[in-house]
Amino acid sequence: MYERSLRKCPGTRRTGATTARGPAITAGTIRPVRRAIAGIGRTLVTLGLLILLFVVYQLWGTGIFTARAQDHLKHDIHAKIQRLQDENDTVGPVPTTVPKPGSTATTRTTVGFSHRLAPLVTPAEGQGEGVISIPSVGINFYYVEGTSRDDLKKGPGHYPATPLPGTIGNAAIAGHRTTYLHPFGDLDKVKIGDDIIITTLEGTTFDYRMYKQMIVAPTEVSVVANTPDAELTLTACHPKGSAAKRIVVKAKLVAAKSAKLTKSKPRPATAGTGKGRTTAGLAEGLSGQTRSFVPTIAWGIVAALIGLAWWWTFRRWRHPATWLIGVLPFVVALFPFYVFLERALPAGY
Repeated sequence: MYERSLRKCPGTRRTGATTARGPAITAGTIRPVRRAIAGIGRTLVTLGLLILLFVVYQLWGTGIFTARAQDHLKHDIHAKIQRLQDENDTVGPVPTTVPKPGSTATTRTTVGFSHRLAPLVTPAEGQGEGVISIPSVGINFYYVEGTSRDDLKKGPGHYPATPLPGTIGNAAIAGHRTTYLHPFGDLDKVKIGDDIIITTLEGTTFDYRMYKQMIVAPTEVSVVANTPDAELTLTACHPKGSAAKRIVVKAKLVAAKSAKLTKSKPRPATAGTGKGRTTAGLAEGLSGQTRSFVPTIAWGIVAALIGLAWWWTFRRWRHPATWLIGVLPFVVALFPFYVFLERALPAGY
């Protein structure tokens, strides 16, 4: 009764603990938070798509350059083989005038004559050198001289510090496993006893038989050390998509199924040969190309500006035509950005 009467009296106040209320949360305060979260989400999704597109470019886009290079090497190597075979054809006995033995008089007789040329010189780095084929795993590529980053974009590359295939010694060839048409992508599937066939610029064929596979560090140069017998060593990054290790396949020449060997001639001693060159060759390109940094940044800025303009235009005029008009210049700027970015990043695929 007393408490009820207090509630009815307008002049009375309730004493005791009360609960303090904070500022009210309204739609006006929630809206900026939602916009910020949505903006962050869209940014992350866009970055994810750009990264995914870059991975797609690395896995398949880089193959465009290698396919064009392989086509060029195909015509170049076959033309050299045909030209060399034509020039090396031995001409049969031809009549010529020579002194008769024991006499100063001359008589017409027949002397064997040959146009056969000296052994081929090693091609310049980046030039075609032959064909490598591993039928058991479907590998068939034209290979070049050299193992630099630019050389391996064309296909497998022969280590310049090692003997040439088809000569006495340990010839070594490197190749990519994931990018640039992944010529050695299935190198881990090569089994003991499988044939590895090399065709040189002379048109001669050499059959090597695989006898060992191993995983080594990138700086393990002993795998390409010279040998007294004719051997072939293939190297590639391991595992796929990483440059942490190297997979190495060793093979020995099958003399009965190969052309006649020649002795390997020692190379002139230069600053780019020897053990140091071999060590550098095994880890070639892993640090990326510093000369690609500036073009990467420049094309990145161009692509970003075009992308922002595209986004702003689409927000003002939400129409499919606006989206289609903006995507073309954005892709045109994005492609060279990916090309230079791939060159600037460490290689290892």
